[in-house]
Amino acid sequence: MFTGIVEELGEVTAVEPLEEASRFRLRGPLVTEGAKHGDSIAVNGVCLTVVETADGEFTADVMQETLNRSSLGALTKGSRVNLERPMALGGRLGGHLVQGHVDGTGEILSRTPSEHWEIVKVALPANLSRYVVEKGSITVDGVSLTVVEAAADWFTISLIPTTLALTTLGTKQAGDPVNLEVDVLAKYVERLLAAGVDPLHANPTGDGR
Repeated sequence: MFTGIVEELGEVTAVEPLEEASRFRLRGPLVTEGAKHGDSIAVNGVCLTVVETADGEFTADVMQETLNRSSLGALTKGSRVNLERPMALGGRLGGHLVQGHVDGTGEILSRTPSEHWEIVKVALPANLSRYVVEKGSITVDGVSLTVVEAAADWFTISLIPTTLALTTLGTKQAGDPVNLEVDVLAKYVERLLAAGVDPLHANPTGDGR
């Protein structure tokens, strides 16, 4: 589980195509500190498993399903990436609950700079539209953000100088793809309601009391 608060701006140092997969090597001295085989690191919002670490870098195998559902397949040597380690139990939840399971990809439609922040408009896939609400949370390339406006096929986010400077969102241009993860709590509520369950009055014991 992650929070969507990016810890480090990393870099892809190698991409090795494999059969129905790819092996990525990424540089991130901070997130690899103490990391070992089997640990998780979010790369642009995608939860990846560490294969090995050495000299501030780590490798991760990315299966075809992940390449198809995210923008990781577009990464090449030299690409900058947002990196985050899993949250520690008992720590502060700075963003919102993020699984690192990408729900789909969007596209940067426009950027509108102002004196102290920048408004970014992002295309929203139709199957995710119902989960995105004004003032709700969404993860864009692994960054926990608050939705400013939400329409049927787009939403906007406001980026402060810190986010622009310390994440890849500062350099994304119109037409660039981004990974999107919606609030998992909304999906659970939808599933319960579809099954005819009232989440506020459900009886977990099933004993009728």
